[in-house]
Amino acid sequence: MDNQLSLDTYLNNGMKNLMSNAYKAVFNNPKESLFVFRMQTVFGRSEKKRKSYSEKENLHIPPFLISSIAIDCNLSCKGCYTRTNKVCGTAEKDKREELTADQWKKIFLEAAQMGINFNLLAGGEPLLRKDILEAASEVEDMIFPIFTNGTVITGSYINFFSQHLNLIPVLSLEGCKENTDNRRGQGVFNRVIHSMELLKEKGLFYGTSITVTSENLDTVTSLYYVNLLKDLGCKIIFYIEYVPTDPDTIHLALDEDGIAKMETNLEKLRISCNDVIFLSFPGDEKAMGGCLAAGRGFLHISPDGRAEACPFSPYSDRNVVQTGLKEALRSPFFAKLRDSGLVGGEHTGGCTLFENEEQVRGMLSVE
Repeated sequence: MDNQLSLDTYLNNGMKNLMSNAYKAVFNNPKESLFVFRMQTVFGRSEKKRKSYSEKENLHIPPFLISSIAIDCNLSCKGCYTRTNKVCGTAEKDKREELTADQWKKIFLEAAQMGINFNLLAGGEPLLRKDILEAASEVEDMIFPIFTNGTVITGSYINFFSQHLNLIPVLSLEGCKENTDNRRGQGVFNRVIHSMELLKEKGLFYGTSITVTSENLDTVTSLYYVNLLKDLGCKIIFYIEYVPTDPDTIHLALDEDGIAKMETNLEKLRISCNDVIFLSFPGDEKAMGGCLAAGRGFLHISPDGRAEACPFSPYSDRNVVQTGLKEALRSPFFAKLRDSGLVGGEHTGGCTLFENEEQVRGMLSVE
């Protein structure tokens, strides 16, 4: 319990710092500043809600949620974990029943009522499900970072984001033009940069998601590269360590030296660029006592509603549509993962659940 209280304190303080940094990043934009100010008040109420669930129901409510809302994607990136895990792809559409926008809205509203503040929307390509994004926009007490490949952002989407500031586009890059086009397809880099220019022109708060590999580590964590993103109006950068779901790409994963170098570079960037928010996954988990999956800091919901520990570990014993989010958090499977030490245990870098897939599957049982 003491460890959980320490984690709660760490996460709550981290969220306050995140919003404080966000306020600094949008200080010169009155519309965005007012939004961040309002959300700071909302987050204070949400912290009390999470604490109430802990005290009255002995249920820990994480502040984050990851929702994969789309199966379809207009790109086919090399080493894509969602395709490897059979989350994304046209063939999967025939095998799974995707949740409707109304079903997702019900999940989002329940999450907000429980005090979950951030809901990261992924896919597939989430911008292909505008009906779900419209539903999300109506849940005003929650912020939705939308992890998009950035190629389908049109003028109408720019106006949509301008009207709904709780939806924050996060555009994916792999570093330079060569690396991005090599992994994502010819011409993708220029299309993403164009989308960034449109977002900057409108004065919108947006971010970038960068998959860090052994090949692009030096580039994407350099001050030169970050300054390029700053000049394009980017305010938040997510660094995601590459997880090699394809055996042929194991060489792209960071080794111990690479992880240490990334941590050092990131520390320097946070000092040099204090007007940009830097988040690292799973690197930042080390400071929080290990993996945050399985409800410890977040959980993942698949396109058909399954409550999973993490996007990289697609195993589940609960479906949120059938049980509701609160009961999904009581999952015996999640409890086994936490008790095993795979979640919340010693963290040396990389994705703990992915690296121990056989052990994870062995814990999965049907009641």
